[in-house]
Amino acid sequence: MKIKANNIEINCELSGNPNGETVVLSHSLGSSGIMWKPQLPVLETDFNVLRIDTRGHGKSSAPAGKYSMNDLIADMVAVLNALEIEKVHWVGLSMGGMIGQGLGIHHSNRLNSLCLCDTMSLIRDHTMPVWTKRVEICEKNGMESMVESAMERWFTDSYRKQPPTPEYKEIREQIQTMSTTGYLGCCHAIINMNFLNQLEQIQVPTHIIVGDQDMATPVSESKVMNEAITNSTLEIIRGAAHFSNVEQADTFNHSLVSFLNTL
Repeated sequence: MKIKANNIEINCELSGNPNGETVVLSHSLGSSGIMWKPQLPVLETDFNVLRIDTRGHGKSSAPAGKYSMNDLIADMVAVLNALEIEKVHWVGLSMGGMIGQGLGIHHSNRLNSLCLCDTMSLIRDHTMPVWTKRVEICEKNGMESMVESAMERWFTDSYRKQPPTPEYKEIREQIQTMSTTGYLGCCHAIINMNFLNQLEQIQVPTHIIVGDQDMATPVSESKVMNEAITNSTLEIIRGAAHFSNVEQADTFNHSLVSFLNTL
């Protein structure tokens, strides 16, 4: 369904137990709610599951211009307000985890907990040229030029060499067909994001998950968040790159559900 929120249309999907506490699943740059399909079977029995397409992604609006992380955070708060959902368990991967950090710092009253997956709290100076180059290539050649490099970041070589799963095919197709405007807008939000010195303000129970082969948001960045967030735990998943929730779904699901069941 589409919701008018923060002056744009935001697409979201509700499923699962309407009487359960709400778990929001927030996706990475270049994907949408589809990337969370491996988590639905283990969440929908007990939880009201809300998947939200970030602006510029999926079926949500892709307004022109550079987005800010404040824009993305405000969108999410507006969606919760529109749905009259007071508090949620926020599960965010990569960009979704960045939005989650912002919520934990600025809107902690809307959270029961945080699960920050394969994410980071700022873009380091030494990686800035990589992002600048990515934006330049996308501006010049469109989303088709982003596909191969994205899949290389998101999945290990061994996983990509296997017969492709339906989830892999769908994720690959989506980045290929998504809005260039939306992708670039969110790139600018990520490039200018910096929550590092505010992480200690996050007080809600927080679980951090990262693949041991994640080169996009490496284990070292998850350790930084774990050290800075007082009430946090860290799990490193072996044999996974950036999309640890897809590549090692069973291990990821066990880690996530075990965390939620402690609350």
